[in-house]
Amino acid sequence: MTAVVIQTAFLGDVVLTTPLLAALAERHGPVDVVTTPAAAPLLETHPAVRRVIAYDKRGGDRGWRGLRRLGRRLAAEGYERAYLPHRSLRTAALAWLARIPARIGFTDGWPFLYTHTRRRPPDGHEVDRLLALADRPPAAYPPTLRLTPEDRAAAAAVLEGVGDPLVALAPGSIWGSKRWPYFTQLAGRLSMAGANVVAVGGADDVGWGDAIVRAVGPSGRRAVNACGALTLRQSAAVIARAALLVTNDSAPLHLATAVGTPVIALFGPTVPEFGFGPIRDGDVTLGVVDRLPCRPCSPHGPPSCPLGHHRCMRDIGADVVAAAIEESGALRRRN
Repeated sequence: MTAVVIQTAFLGDVVLTTPLLAALAERHGPVDVVTTPAAAPLLETHPAVRRVIAYDKRGGDRGWRGLRRLGRRLAAEGYERAYLPHRSLRTAALAWLARIPARIGFTDGWPFLYTHTRRRPPDGHEVDRLLALADRPPAAYPPTLRLTPEDRAAAAAVLEGVGDPLVALAPGSIWGSKRWPYFTQLAGRLSMAGANVVAVGGADDVGWGDAIVRAVGPSGRRAVNACGALTLRQSAAVIARAALLVTNDSAPLHLATAVGTPVIALFGPTVPEFGFGPIRDGDVTLGVVDRLPCRPCSPHGPPSCPLGHHRCMRDIGADVVAAAIEESGALRRRN
């Protein structure tokens, strides 16, 4: 039976969909996946995926014309089933336009365009909620990525001469209010404690990475700015070499989960109860100790603090994060 999964949400959501892909591949054999061009490389090497179809919904495939064009392409493939974890009208319409006989989505999506619906659990982690689409129990499959030897070689080249213990810092987020402002201070503290540091992220994070390198300089320890210099899988390979990742509530958190690196995740405008926090024993989630009536302020985190104070992130001090790193023991384990 030929199945396709349509998942065109954010990069982190795509990583968290890999357990669903594994469950469906066990049932149907490797599946095809429609996703964004940015996320496509994360899945093209995955053993549960037969083929990745890039849908540039904000570029060349924008609008109704692009949607219809892709719908015709999918219809020509003769898929028997479509699984729709992304609860968007565009996703539902695409599967309907493709005339796929069985279209499986969540009841809180666009059920009038589906042929079968599943109840989306209101609580729990997003991984487990997505597994419900395949009628699989929680924690049945972990998030995974398949890194190639070339990905690992690129990571090794970037980290040449950088020894253990190594801490990866991911200072970026497409949502400005999710960015913790003290990554440079933390980098300085880590280096004075004997750790080496690598900054990971996209092209928009290069400035953050440069500041992190400067903060490490006085200690004599090594720091590397890999922001904007690597592909997503290569960045995951760098994270895999680290003893620990410190990250905002953003895609690197889920990359670390998929490659098995311990995580300290910093949550401000969003909260782990939304279902997107770390999922493994030993991983740490940090937020403000004092309850803020304005938190959480949105499902994703707005571009900037609506009230102007950004206390949800500013009140998480570098000393608090450094203490959590020490308590985790991750650096001692990799020494």
